[in-house]
Amino acid sequence: MIQASIPKFKLTTSRWRACSEEDKFLRLANCVVSSYVVRPRKDEAPIWNVGDKWVFTAGAMEIVDADQKSYSVNFSDDICILERQGLNGIILDKSTLNRIYALEGNKRKKYTWGRAKILNFPIFAGKKWESAYSATALYGLAGSLRETCDNNESFQIMDWEDIEVPAGKFKTVKMEYIRTTIRCTYAPGLDVKRKTLYWYSPDAKYFVRAKYDFRSEIVKDWELISFHFKK
Repeated sequence: MIQASIPKFKLTTSRWRACSEEDKFLRLANCVVSSYVVRPRKDEAPIWNVGDKWVFTAGAMEIVDADQKSYSVNFSDDICILERQGLNGIILDKSTLNRIYALEGNKRKKYTWGRAKILNFPIFAGKKWESAYSATALYGLAGSLRETCDNNESFQIMDWEDIEVPAGKFKTVKMEYIRTTIRCTYAPGLDVKRKTLYWYSPDAKYFVRAKYDFRSEIVKDWELISFHFKK
């Protein structure tokens, strides 16, 4: 999606009078065309309220608290482990929706896990950003060995798509997320890439679909089933 505007322009009076009618027309046409500015659609962070809830084909999330600068989000146990990073409570910055704290009971702890910037407003087609983190592996052999792994992350907003999920039809922006694990405790030369595709809907105020390039008993694609916004 694009937004466009035509800014004002000026022509020197003496030059304008000296031009023939045909030349005036060509000059005006050229000025209008060259002044036409095309800008990609840019979306700011959505406004959430306490009680807002999303139900997915795998789990649910709900806004349980909010203050002037942040939201507290609760993830159900059955939501994909990659999305909640093994946590149930996460605090997000209101302006960007970056993950800034993990909730352990009533205590806040700096968020140091993956997907800290899975949402990074404002968003627009073509936007790219990167991040990195070190954390204990969540699943697989590395997870069973409690290995600490270093990871690089890259994010890219691709383009707008109209899609349909159980919750309905949505205009969405598609995002590509790639996590590259560059080393683990017992595998220093590791180089493993994992990709996830997300579809974010401004109307649903969150992702409505996620597809992983691998699947297991605890990692499954999911879609939005329903959502409810408190007023």
